[in-house]
Amino acid sequence: MAKELGLPWDETTKSPANTIKTVFHPEYTYADFVGKLLPQTTGSGSVIYKFYEGHFLRSLGWAYRHLLDGTNENVLLVIDELNRGNAAAIFGLVFQLLDREEDHWSTYEIHLSELEIVGLLKAMQYKASTTHDSIQVDGSNFEKFCELTEKELAFKNNVDGLRVLKNLRDHKIALPRNLSILATINTSDESIYYLDSAFKRRWDWEYVDVPGSKFAGDVPEKIRNAQVVVGATQVNWSDFVIRLNEFIKSNHQAIRRIEDKQIGWWFLKPENNEIGEAAIKNKLMFYLWDSVFAKDRRPLESLLSQNGKNVKLITYAQFVALAEDFVKQIMAIDFDKIPF
Repeated sequence: MAKELGLPWDETTKSPANTIKTVFHPEYTYADFVGKLLPQTTGSGSVIYKFYEGHFLRSLGWAYRHLLDGTNENVLLVIDELNRGNAAAIFGLVFQLLDREEDHWSTYEIHLSELEIVGLLKAMQYKASTTHDSIQVDGSNFEKFCELTEKELAFKNNVDGLRVLKNLRDHKIALPRNLSILATINTSDESIYYLDSAFKRRWDWEYVDVPGSKFAGDVPEKIRNAQVVVGATQVNWSDFVIRLNEFIKSNHQAIRRIEDKQIGWWFLKPENNEIGEAAIKNKLMFYLWDSVFAKDRRPLESLLSQNGKNVKLITYAQFVALAEDFVKQIMAIDFDKIPF
C-alpha cells in the first residue's frame, strides 16, 4: 500500500516515509490513540501536566500540514494487530470518521476538545499552547493565526487547506484524502477481541492466504534459501512450510477452524539462513501439538507410522523425540495425492 500511495523510502528507518506505526494490545486505549494528559516533573520539583498526542492525532497532524503547505503528500497510519485490542473502544469517536465520500474525505466530522486541538496543532509542527481563555499559535492568538492563514490559502487557491482550516476553527476534524489507515489482523491469535459488523464494514478487506502448493513459486527472497536443520536432515524451509500446510489441510476433519491453523513464511525466522532443531521442536512442533492437533493426535501418529512403525503419541516428549522423522515425512508428502 505504501508503494500505491507513492510514499518515499526513508533510508534511515528502512521503511516508507510519512508513516506512523502502532500496535494494538489489551491495555491500549483511546487516550493512547488520540491523546492524553500525563504528569511531568519540572526542574523545581513541581508537577505539571502535558498533553501527548497519540498515533492517530500525530498522523492526522502530518496529513493536515501537508495540505496546508500545498505539498499534499500522503500519510499512512499502520495499525498492527488490530484485533488484539478493543478496537471499537480505542477508536471511540474516530469511528465516525471512517465513512468516506468520493473525494476520500470523511463523510462526517467530529468535535475535539480545546486541549486536543492544541495537540493536533503541535502535531502539525506549530508552536501551540492554551491558556484559560484562548489558544496561542506561533505567538499569535488562534483567531489571528486563522485569519492570516486563510488569506494565504485563498491566494493560492488551496481548497483542501481551506477545508482543514475551517474544521480547526470549528474544533472539528475529518479524515483528509491524503491520510490512509492500514490495519492487520491475525485470526489465528487465541487472545483477540471481537470486531463487530458495523466496524468491519467501514474497511476495505484483503485476505492474505497462507503458503500452500499454489505458492510454490512465490517465496519471499529473504527466505528462499533458508534451510531447516534437524539432526542429519537438512531441507528447504519454504518447501517444508508448503508441505506442512498441505498436511494440515488434508486433515481438516480433525481440526477446528482450519483457516487459522496453518503457518506462514515467518512463523520461524531464520538466523544466518538456518532454522535449527530447537526452533522446530520448541516452537513449531509445540504449536502443532498444543493448537493444531490438540483434540486429535491421530494425524500425527499416522504421519509418523511409516516403514512398518506403529507410533502412538501420548506425551509431547514422545512427539519431539521424533523431530527428524517428522521433518522427513512432511517432505515426503506427495502433492498428487492431496485433494487440495
